[in-house]
Amino acid sequence: MNADPGPTEKKGQPGLVSAALSGLCPRCGAETLFEAPAGLAETCANCGLDIVSLERGGRFVGVVTMLLALVLILAAMGVDEWLRPPIWASLVFWAPVTVGTVIFGLRFYKTMWVYHQYEESQQP
Repeated sequence: MNADPGPTEKKGQPGLVSAALSGLCPRCGAETLFEAPAGLAETCANCGLDIVSLERGGRFVGVVTMLLALVLILAAMGVDEWLRPPIWASLVFWAPVTVGTVIFGLRFYKTMWVYHQYEESQQP
């Protein structure tokens, strides 16, 4: 029996998407995981968890960003071929969509990685 259940095993614990959007610490659940929109904090201000040590090995951020860029480029090309919007409309639409998608994708990936590393560090 696991003495310290991970975040996915606690009843009422938010899912990974909610944790990524809110920046929840894997240990205490406080909203202290991120200092910047997609930048992890060094430590949790609430419980003192060393987040930087959990983030080691999560160096595939560039790959995640490139995959998101590929999906967004293909989507933009498809929309351009289908609707033929003016260039200003494309810029007005795709600029915030790109920024939002990349920030959410990075937050989701980093949260997933930190939660995974935290659960691995809690194994006996």
